[in-house]
Amino acid sequence: MGGRQRPPRARNPRQGRPAGAGRRADSRVGLARIEGFLAWEAEVAAAERDARAFAGQFPWLPAAEREGLEQAYTADRLRYAEEVVDRAVERCRRLAARYRSECRRICTRWAALCLSVTIAAALFAVVPAALRG
Repeated sequence: MGGRQRPPRARNPRQGRPAGAGRRADSRVGLARIEGFLAWEAEVAAAERDARAFAGQFPWLPAAEREGLEQAYTADRLRYAEEVVDRAVERCRRLAARYRSECRRICTRWAALCLSVTIAAALFAVVPAALRG
């Protein structure tokens, strides 16, 4: 087969973390990259295997044409796989942004509730004392 396409782009880890704080995150990123690399290599191997099986259905083709058919099949399948991965990554990014937004909204509401309860408790403690005095 011709050269392999590159695996889908990985996101760069965050920059500017305090020293030592990112070791665990860095190891997770490293493991995720290795896992992604292995998954991509498995996809490439499966695409090549399926391309050989597909081209094998045409035994009357000359070897050079069959090899060209295998390369075209493999390239098309890997292009499709990369598009699937890119769509999944984009969906994950959109969901992460949505969840961050929801978390901020919930935290804001919770802080407002806590502040309201604190002010109400303070008023209930101060008002009766002021009315008696």
